[in-house]
Amino acid sequence: MKIGVLGAGQLGRMLALSAYPLGHQMRFLALSEEDPSSLLGKTFIHNNNSEMVRNFADSSDIVTYESENTDVTIVNEISKNTKVFPSDKSLYISQHRGREKALLEALKIPCAPYQMVNSLDDLKSAIKNIGIPSILKTATDGYDGKGQFLIKSENQIHEAWEKMDGADSILEGFINFKRELSLIAVRGIDGSLEYYPLVENSHHEGILRLTIAPAQNISASLQKKAEEYMSSILKEIKHVGVLTIELFESGDLLVNEIAPRVHNSGHWTIEGAQTSQFENHIRAITESPLGQTTITSKFIAMINIVGVHGPIQKVLKTKNAHLHLYNKEERTGRKLGHITLTSNSTDELNKTIRSLKEYLP
Repeated sequence: MKIGVLGAGQLGRMLALSAYPLGHQMRFLALSEEDPSSLLGKTFIHNNNSEMVRNFADSSDIVTYESENTDVTIVNEISKNTKVFPSDKSLYISQHRGREKALLEALKIPCAPYQMVNSLDDLKSAIKNIGIPSILKTATDGYDGKGQFLIKSENQIHEAWEKMDGADSILEGFINFKRELSLIAVRGIDGSLEYYPLVENSHHEGILRLTIAPAQNISASLQKKAEEYMSSILKEIKHVGVLTIELFESGDLLVNEIAPRVHNSGHWTIEGAQTSQFENHIRAITESPLGQTTITSKFIAMINIVGVHGPIQKVLKTKNAHLHLYNKEERTGRKLGHITLTSNSTDELNKTIRSLKEYLP
């Protein structure tokens, strides 16, 4: 099939690398010919040109997207003549934190207490209800820690609201969590489901830096609970493709965010699972049988390369290290690539992680 991707970043790049062995062709709606995916398929430059969007859609048998910040009006327009998976409903809900939280509440899935905020008075009222500490976030367009302000005292209320610059916002109660987890699953057009194991994520300044897969000391009941949350969400919105939920382990298991796409915390699946999240997404949207999600190594880690490429030759010399670069120029806070480490022992894995300390804050 001819698969179109709205966006041409590293996620589109890895989708393409999984699609070609299955016999598919790729095309991308990109911002420039320098985007990471641009060399991996026919590229249509999106410069607010509706004709270019039509040409992209007309050249595709099916369309998907790599970000929840994708313009939903473009998805709606394309879907009039070309199938889009996941649907606009998945996109519409996940690109607004208020709608996300409302869905979780409707499904009785635990999440942080929250209140929508549209003015300074709204914020003052919300803080009275939710308390301090709490986190003020933009309702849309936030990623990698952007558009967030941690309020630790009432003296910061005015500053926090000014940082939002008038954007539609949400105040969430601060969760004193034990650790951050995520669960990735894939749902086929026929409703079939496959789950990957829960993984543990470590962030620095809002950016994912390290994922351990599978997360250690996860009981069967905790994995089952996460899968039940996931199943409820997937079925309610009739999602097709990969979906990710980010969770807090804190007494109970709370869902923090939903991402209707392949996810940074699942990059380890390329080497660490029988079928990667990228291949399973391609399988799902092309109505192919889903692949097994069984892990292929006992212990796996994924390290993000952020800002600078670092000692690449050292990585290439490291036993059981797999390097993925995204063809991006260095820039502070920018994800340039990732390293997957596989091992049969936690001691060996931790030793290897420490040996690549240049990549961790």
